[in-house]
Amino acid sequence: MFSRLNLKPVHLLFLWLLGTLLLAACSGSAAPIATPIPVEEPMETPLPSEEPGATATAPPTTEADTADSGMSGVHTYVIVSEESKASYVVDEQFFEDALGKYGIQAGLTDTIGSTQEVEGELQLNLDDLSAPLGVNRFTVNLATLTSDQPLRDRWIHQNGPQFSNFPTAEFTGTAIEGAPNNYAAGDEVQFKLTGDLTIREITQPVTFDVTAKLEADTITGVATAQLLMTDFGIDPPNFANTLSVENEFEVIVEFTAQEQ
Repeated sequence: MFSRLNLKPVHLLFLWLLGTLLLAACSGSAAPIATPIPVEEPMETPLPSEEPGATATAPPTTEADTADSGMSGVHTYVIVSEESKASYVVDEQFFEDALGKYGIQAGLTDTIGSTQEVEGELQLNLDDLSAPLGVNRFTVNLATLTSDQPLRDRWIHQNGPQFSNFPTAEFTGTAIEGAPNNYAAGDEVQFKLTGDLTIREITQPVTFDVTAKLEADTITGVATAQLLMTDFGIDPPNFANTLSVENEFEVIVEFTAQEQ
């Protein structure tokens, strides 16, 4: 029969496999061919690599941190007299008679008188140094000014300006100009402090050039101003053949103030 169908060997092989499968199905011995299900392995999330010596980034500074540091808000500072000094500096021209009277050679010299009897307090807003000032009042006892010449000091106290009768110079600050908007501890800042200065019961507007620095709870600094004697009712001394004194003089206040 196969020869009449003219089947090729490959056809015969196919028929044999088909018959085998049919017999197995009829007997129930054939097991279904399982299709393998691909297994998906869980993906690993890569961990950030930590390089040796890497430092953690600090969180940004907040306004609360700044407040906690004490470098914000209004602070009051009181002058430490023992560590402060007020001085005047004036040009004096000595003539030939000065040598016989005072033992001073003829010539031009800078004369300095000073005292440590300085009192007062200042209030600063460290969030904004240019903000309106609080209490800023300073006094100097002019009756205690001393120089290198006792004769000069007696004349200043008893004659001329008569500081024994008008012992108190008082300055009241009203505004700060040219200061930075805020302040960091240890920074040295420069600004102008304007206000009213009273000497011999005469009040004049005055501007001090100030350089100051705050460290911990202490402010240190220097304030200077150029003044005229005649603005405060003082006639510049002029003694024929002995000496003459310039009308303009400089006030220098070296101060230390501690937080109250």
